[in-house]
Amino acid sequence: MRGQIIIYTKHRQVISLVGPTASGKSLAAMEVSKEWPIEIINMDSATIYKGMDIGTAKPSIEDQLSTKHYLLDIIDPSESYSVASFCSDTKSLLKKILNNNKIPIIVGGTMMYYKMLKENINILPPSNKILRNIINEKALNKGWLYLYDYLNKIDPYTANRISKNDKQRIQRALEVFFITGKTLSSLISEEKNESNDEKFQFVTISLEPSERSLLHKRINDRFNCMIDRGFLEEIRNLYERHDLNTNMPSMRCVGYRQLWEYLDGKSLLEEAINKSIIATRQLAKKQMTWLRAEPSRYIIDCANKDFIDKTKCHINMILNNKY
Repeated sequence: MRGQIIIYTKHRQVISLVGPTASGKSLAAMEVSKEWPIEIINMDSATIYKGMDIGTAKPSIEDQLSTKHYLLDIIDPSESYSVASFCSDTKSLLKKILNNNKIPIIVGGTMMYYKMLKENINILPPSNKILRNIINEKALNKGWLYLYDYLNKIDPYTANRISKNDKQRIQRALEVFFITGKTLSSLISEEKNESNDEKFQFVTISLEPSERSLLHKRINDRFNCMIDRGFLEEIRNLYERHDLNTNMPSMRCVGYRQLWEYLDGKSLLEEAINKSIIATRQLAKKQMTWLRAEPSRYIIDCANKDFIDKTKCHINMILNNKY
């Protein structure tokens, strides 16, 4: 096996196990870890936050102890984490894992992260808190639609690829422009044209359901299980800190925003739970839209009972250099 891993690392291949929420990605990855010396890089914009464990379906302590996981619990919910930070952190981790003769596997469903990672984006500037506050103040005075229209004037390509309601991405695109004097789309274009020496070969395995109803059932069951495990108490602990609000990226995560409204007295608990489930389904739909645009993914039907065995089989083929 050692010789196979050396060949694998020389090719700089990186297996990425992606899919919509509740598709079984983490479960499949842990099964693979029983046969190969893998280390998991989590590609999830929610599990990065400390103290947000149940509602983000964060890997259990037992799983984290048996297999090394990265990019879990790295920032406080009051902080933000950009796609540029993810790309930079992940590339550093990939080099570290491969240099240690281990096998990295990226696992997650935050497809914006994945798209930017594959496009080799690492030159975007870090977030600037002062500038973000200025942009937020302008949004309070003029509205986010005004800022979106401004973005559309300076960088129509980026504006056309994000929603008018996506405050976080509008803010980030403007922040990049004000820091660098260049548009986000032009910086990405420059990065694509640079040397390929540091690029990795990403092999995408996508767990996708042939039956949407089955995924919806998994989402329903999982969310109700989260409630039983203490999800509401987890959010109450965050709520009682008094330094968080639903305008922050962390509290915009599905489930957190909706149950926060219940704690604010704006909805009944049953209503908040139903809204959370609907929001999770909508997230899964968006993830599927991203996945369908992924050109060379290998699809495994996660609605089949043997999807984990098929995932393991395909990964074995990759690692044995037969794919």
